Amino acid sequence: MSIALVFVGMFVGAISGFFGVGGGTILVPALLYLGFDIKSAIGISVVQMVFSSLFGSFLNYRKGSLKVSSTIFFGIGGFLGGLASGYIVHHFSSRTLTFIFLGVILYAIYRFFHAPAQSDKPKIENRALFLAIGVLIGIFATSIGIGGALLLTPVMVGFLHYHVKEAVSAALFFVVFSSIAGLVSLSSYGYVDYKHGLLVGLSSLAGVWIGIHFAHKTDAKRHKKMILVLNFIILALILNKIFRG
Repeated sequence: MSIALVFVGMFVGAISGFFGVGGGTILVPALLYLGFDIKSAIGISVVQMVFSSLFGSFLNYRKGSLKVSSTIFFGIGGFLGGLASGYIVHHFSSRTLTFIFLGVILYAIYRFFHAPAQSDKPKIENRALFLAIGVLIGIFATSIGIGGALLLTPVMVGFLHYHVKEAVSAALFFVVFSSIAGLVSLSSYGYVDYKHGLLVGLSSLAGVWIGIHFAHKTDAKRHKKMILVLNFIILALILNKIFRG
């Protein structure tokens, strides 16, 4: 099991770095297939997201794709919303959480499919709006074991007219805040498996570096198409899990 988790961690880290997601969108389904239940998978996923988002955001900042000054308000909102995740996980059934996860994937695919990789409209810069968006995404995303980037990226590209590269970097930065809040909240309810979480989290760091390296060498349109492919793969995994019970 430990060896499998190391390889899963490295793979999830690469996905996290390349697509600007916390990694939970891949890690939760992978852990389900390895025999973990949904709530344990969510707890492990949150630990991994802390590692991958911190390291990935540091690398993106050094490469100049992360603008902290305004996007930090997404993060503050995500932290506040993420604090409610433990309550939601504690009071919702595993089946309900699985269907919420499915709904998130379907929305992300729909919204992102219709958004251009690089909008010709001016970006919307409203810190109060960023804070509100962050709170809502933090509440729902962290509760299902993802950092929120899966939702924030299509919102930034589709509604706020951000370039896909900026959105991907900002979304991973958002995960820093939402995952730390989720870790605090889930820990208070006893849902965090630190042993397996640390193993996956540390293993993911090498993958994050590789993923970000290739992300900055990929053009925007191709990057967007690959993000859509990732979402369809996740959707297929979740549907297969639901129908197989």
